[in-house]
Amino acid sequence: MKSENEYVKWSDTYSMGIKIVDDQHKGLLEFVNDLFNHSTGNEKEERAYFKKVIDQAVQYIKVHFETEEKLMIATKFPGYAEHKKAHARFTLAVVDSANDFESGKKRVLAKFATFLKDWILTHIAIMDVQYAAYIKSIAASKTDSAANMEVH
Repeated sequence: MKSENEYVKWSDTYSMGIKIVDDQHKGLLEFVNDLFNHSTGNEKEERAYFKKVIDQAVQYIKVHFETEEKLMIATKFPGYAEHKKAHARFTLAVVDSANDFESGKKRVLAKFATFLKDWILTHIAIMDVQYAAYIKSIAASKTDSAANMEVH
């Protein structure tokens, strides 16, 4: 049995401070590491693995995006429309990767793993921190309001 490498490690710098989202992000990074570990250069093995996991990946990403979007809607996050568009573009890119696989393109697994890693980390660092900060500010203002009401 080959050893599993951790190509991308979770760091607290990626933390949104929202447990369900952080747990899902960790799961996505574990998936990316698994993709890299199955990117062996053996086309037959890679194709068998990719075929097995692509539907799981699409489903996991769909659930994750729904979770984030529900949080944004519930908190009336002003950047929701832009964030949803980014999710839609990403979903199309994943579908394109699946289509590349189906059409027999080579080195799909390594390209897909690199694409996922780069997108996830960039998306977390740029877009997800925006809504997380917004949600935290709402929570803080509600806490402050409750504290002020108790004082009076």
